[in-house]
Amino acid sequence: MKRAIKNLSAEKRRLVTVEAVIQLAAEKNPEHITTLQIAERMNLTQGALFRHFPTKNALWQSVMEWLASQLLGRIDRVIENIESAIEALELMFMTHLDFVVQHPGVPRMIFAELQRPDKSSAKKIVETMLASYSGRLEKLFKKGIAQGKIHPGLDVSSASVLFIGIVQGLVMQSLIAGDTSKMLSNAKPVFALFLQAIKKREQ
Repeated sequence: MKRAIKNLSAEKRRLVTVEAVIQLAAEKNPEHITTLQIAERMNLTQGALFRHFPTKNALWQSVMEWLASQLLGRIDRVIENIESAIEALELMFMTHLDFVVQHPGVPRMIFAELQRPDKSSAKKIVETMLASYSGRLEKLFKKGIAQGKIHPGLDVSSASVLFIGIVQGLVMQSLIAGDTSKMLSNAKPVFALFLQAIKKREQ
């Protein structure tokens, strides 16, 4: 991503830096990404990089803020005007996977942060994002129950855990295979199984 960024605003430069980190995370373990590698990817000096991010932790925090904003924002836009809770759940599922296909470095960054023993600012952002994500799911499950489409006895908290676990499982398998695009071909039948578990049974 070597480009001339001299004339970009400070905000644009920070965004370009975040993009560089996400790209590098798709290529290697995020724990092994150095500020020198980031600067080289951007065709900058380390000094120029640190003018926008005083520490590596500050940069990682910005990366997590970006991905939380992008993922949740994209999901909100997609499901905003969808009346059917079932349809909204499927759109949320597919939108999340599509986001990972477009940004394969994102799950690597999230998994790396969640494995850290310390409570970094970046890790707190990931935890907050997951809580917000779960909240959206639980709201849709309750809406589906009210619409008579989801089993009235559903434990919405457990269903949320299962939904997220399915997404994480598909993502993990794709990372092991080295091809995130394979997720999309498996997504439909896997989601259909999930629906069978939560839908209201016909009498």
